[in-house]
Amino acid sequence: MIGSYVAVGDSFTEGVGDPGPDGAFVGWADRFAVLLADRRPEGDFEYTNLAVRGKLLDQIVADQLPRAVDLAPDLVSFCAGGNDIIRPGSDPDEVAERFERAIAALTAVSGTVMVTTGFDTRGVPLLKHLRGKIATYNGHVRAIADRYGCPVLDLWSLRSVQDRRAWDADRLHLSPEGHTRVALRAGLALGLEVPADPEQPWPPLPPRGTLEVRRDDVQWAREYLVPWIGRRLRGESSGDHVIAKGTLSPDDIKVRIASVA
Repeated sequence: MIGSYVAVGDSFTEGVGDPGPDGAFVGWADRFAVLLADRRPEGDFEYTNLAVRGKLLDQIVADQLPRAVDLAPDLVSFCAGGNDIIRPGSDPDEVAERFERAIAALTAVSGTVMVTTGFDTRGVPLLKHLRGKIATYNGHVRAIADRYGCPVLDLWSLRSVQDRRAWDADRLHLSPEGHTRVALRAGLALGLEVPADPEQPWPPLPPRGTLEVRRDDVQWAREYLVPWIGRRLRGESSGDHVIAKGTLSPDDIKVRIASVA
């Protein structure tokens, strides 16, 4: 029975792509917290989301890890290193060494630390050339999980997110339905009964013509790719000036989810 949960990470765990009614993001971790809270007596569950978009592994370790250690929750989800891996010249072996040091610190104080693999990026235009690096990093994450007894939220094998409807318009972050499916997979990773199958088939889509696909690609490049490249060239991060959501009430999360469902 998990009575406290802390989510640590970057944009994926912050919930980018899954906006609530107030403009702040919900995301898989918040949705997963609701699943956990529903298994406890009312009011007997504590949840804190420390994740901030755009953060690198060392920034997550410096800014979020100390607070997670201080909270010493029953469960920590730790997803970090993805932004490091997509940087040119990065070494997944070296990133994994730093990742393991963080896991060692967390497992010393938390009842359970759940680690997360990267997605299979074969269908992501901006990242598909990094598929080999991501697979190498995933192998390290799984080996570290074995050494420290961590459950693994395996996103690489989550086939349902290969559908384009699982992704936001920026093609880098999950849509609300994509985040929902990850939350369900997280529950399964802990051996919980979940209310739906994360691999439930999507309804059929009408076929798209070549011109429609090309038009979508041009619009995506103009709205998302060019600004992303610009931030990289200027040394800016999407997480600059963003404050973590902090402690959240599962009841409030339910209300926010219901209002946009």
